Amino acid sequence: MKQVLQSLKSGMTEVADVPAPGTGSGAVLIRTARTLISSGTERMLVDFGNANLLDKARQQPERVGMVLDKVKTDGLLPTIAAVQNKLDQPLPLGYCNVGHVIGVGSGAVDFVIGERVASNGKHAEVVNVPKNLCVRVPDRVSDDEAAFTVLGAIALQGIRLAQPTLGEAVVVTGLGLVGLMTVQLLRAQGCRVLGIDFDPAKLALARQFGADVVDLSRGEDPVRHASQFSRDRGVDAVILTASTSSSEPVHQAALMCRQRGRIVLVGVVGLELAREDFYRKELTFQVSSSYGPGRYDPNYEDKGHDYPVGFVRWTQQRNFEAVLDMMADGRLDVKPLISHRFIIDRAAEAYALITGDAPSLGVLLEYAGTDAPAARAVKVTAGAAAASAGAPGVNFVGAGNYATAVLIPAFRAAGVRLQAIASQSGVTGLHAARKFGFAVTSTDTDSVICDTAADAVVITTRHDSHARLVQQALRAGKHVFVEKPLCLSHSELDEIRTLYQSLAIAGNAPRLMVGFNRRYAPHVQRIKQLLASTNEPKSFVMTVNAGVLPVEHWTQDRTVGGGRILGEGCHFIDLLLFLAGAPIILYQGVTMRAQTNDTVSMQLGFADGSIGTIHYFANGSKTFPKERLDVFVAGRVLHLDNYRKLHGYGWPGFKAMNLWKQDKGQSACAAAFVQTLRDGRPSPIAFDDLMEVSRVTIAMAESV
Repeated sequence: MKQVLQSLKSGMTEVADVPAPGTGSGAVLIRTARTLISSGTERMLVDFGNANLLDKARQQPERVGMVLDKVKTDGLLPTIAAVQNKLDQPLPLGYCNVGHVIGVGSGAVDFVIGERVASNGKHAEVVNVPKNLCVRVPDRVSDDEAAFTVLGAIALQGIRLAQPTLGEAVVVTGLGLVGLMTVQLLRAQGCRVLGIDFDPAKLALARQFGADVVDLSRGEDPVRHASQFSRDRGVDAVILTASTSSSEPVHQAALMCRQRGRIVLVGVVGLELAREDFYRKELTFQVSSSYGPGRYDPNYEDKGHDYPVGFVRWTQQRNFEAVLDMMADGRLDVKPLISHRFIIDRAAEAYALITGDAPSLGVLLEYAGTDAPAARAVKVTAGAAAASAGAPGVNFVGAGNYATAVLIPAFRAAGVRLQAIASQSGVTGLHAARKFGFAVTSTDTDSVICDTAADAVVITTRHDSHARLVQQALRAGKHVFVEKPLCLSHSELDEIRTLYQSLAIAGNAPRLMVGFNRRYAPHVQRIKQLLASTNEPKSFVMTVNAGVLPVEHWTQDRTVGGGRILGEGCHFIDLLLFLAGAPIILYQGVTMRAQTNDTVSMQLGFADGSIGTIHYFANGSKTFPKERLDVFVAGRVLHLDNYRKLHGYGWPGFKAMNLWKQDKGQSACAAAFVQTLRDGRPSPIAFDDLMEVSRVTIAMAESV
């Protein structure tokens, strides 16, 4: 299918051939008829892509600090690689979509195949949208009009926050698409409206919709006009829908307002606020969050949990409905806002228009109607990576940041034949296929796992899918490399153990490996060699400066990510198990913050008498190294600093081992797995070790 993508690195906009998504749980699959380009938001994204690295940094100063912290802890080269990988990923554009339902996922039973819906879907021929971000389109509303639903909801949410009442005087600063719809919705609510802009054509439309106007291009004073407009009382509210880096609109809004007036920011303006502007009048200033309540809440958007109408009357979905009702009644007229139309194939011309100097307003993209099913797989031939004859074929399931930055390069360097890659949206998979030379990219996970051209499957999806995909791949006779964790529960672990043992008894058990890469780090391998010279029990102290993750991050969701102990703590349990070389017989954990369990001290006891403590802390400074390991044994000490420096104290013949850059062993881990595919040896990590680490980690996570 055709989809509009934009490069954050170069700013180039393209119409790419992307695999169509499947119907997701709790979601609606839509064949697109129209989409609307949000000229303000999407122009900013294109401009950001066109900027050089210095200008990109100036536009996002908060991210510069994050980059500098990473340089201090991980080094310059890994940081540059991480930034380049992030910028290299294409961004799917668009969030104003209308089309017909062609698939309904479980839990989205309110929708019926064939009905017309508006959503925040992308500029793509087929989109998969969560049910709470879709609404039915009334018969009296055309596709062209319905494409304005989401922008209309942005305007409506700003008005709801301003809380205007009939007869109040309200200023709208910035008369783009959102501003002009704001004017109409305020007029429908019985408000007197003053519109402010530089563009005479937009001012003319505002007049047409019943507003008084201020033409900034003619040097008219907005504060003086607002005073006259409010009968010298000050306006009741100002809604800022402009896009500018200047803080002047906020300053002017404060001067325009009456005592205890309200200012709501819907657009993007400078926020250098003067206390005096707000203090004397006790003004209220609020920033509107997109379409309304529910926005950016994964429970509402992704999981489909609606807010009770008795407590939250206007959610983003109900705002969509209200906008469509206003269109159907003729109180919101968006037809005059349409300035240009392009078929989807000419989307690049549309973006050249909105980023150029030629006047434009509402730019629609049109899609050809067809009943043919959209392809779930796309062949990628350009730039296919050459592989030696007889190289193992490897398919990937998952194409996220870690896969594209670390794992895929590691497997390619190990000399595999990259056959197919599956991703949920199709966009990340297409990017990975182009960049690394996969033959096929798909959104059909089942076909990628069962692909007869592949010898092994690498699973890099979210944690809640690992156990299911591992079992599916094992049943398909594939060797499996799965990113940690192996699974999230004891019941899943039992299922994997039972399946693997049954395959082993039958004599056809594939290789199974979890991506416990720390044990393959060069420094850790050296520590293992040094420890082999003594039979005495060891004492391990592992300190992990994990950093804070927000509670709403997917890894903190117990059903999706399993929490941070399961999701990442397993790495360090495996590391100490590897270095001790003896089974874990005792374990316990103590947590500081019960609400997220990401500041934890874990104690391990091993069968040979060794002991280990893992301090997994989320309450430290980002400038401190993330991982440190101290080993005490036989009157000697080893100190590992973030996989860059290893120091020995009291070790005969060993003092230090330093690397130019951090190496956590990812490449060596992948290479070890690939080597077993070549020579038929058992999996590099014993099956019993995988079971032991998973069992202890799950129990530890439950105990804390």
